Amino acid sequence: MSRIGKKPIPLTKDVKVHMDGDILKVKGPKGELERWIHPGVRVNVDGDQVTVSVSEETREAKSFHGLFRILVANMVTGVTNGFERVLEIVGVGYRAEVKDRTAVLHLGYSHPVKFDLPEGIEAKVDKSRVVLTGIDKELLGRVAAKIRNFRAPDSYKGKGIRYANEVVRKKAGKAGSK
Repeated sequence: MSRIGKKPIPLTKDVKVHMDGDILKVKGPKGELERWIHPGVRVNVDGDQVTVSVSEETREAKSFHGLFRILVANMVTGVTNGFERVLEIVGVGYRAEVKDRTAVLHLGYSHPVKFDLPEGIEAKVDKSRVVLTGIDKELLGRVAAKIRNFRAPDSYKGKGIRYANEVVRKKAGKAGSK
């Protein structure tokens, strides 16, 4: 049995959780999220806490136990506090701006890269930092990774888009081999 999966998920009084067939719905002050729950996993709502248990003793069901507990906990955290990812743009002339629901990135290409933000994700730009916020952690991570891949950090000069806490190890190059 999963050590993570056994831990109960505490709920605040403004968060509502209920199962609708195989769909778990979590509603809070920031919004509402839905997720399909695997049939081998059972989600129980007991007043001010949610517990996740295994409904069948198969290897597959046991492997999903901890995963779905974390996914449900992320849903509860998302509708109460939300999530944030910060990207840093490093490079001369590299910049970003947000127009309506579109992020326009000037990354040294011959044209600006335009990226339409999906529903539920907001972006703010201040100088060389792009702050992405949303209630769905999975979607937020996917959007941040997609934006980062437009110009991944260069290992020689360090130019590109990186996560705020990412450390880019620079290579020496030709002159460093002497």
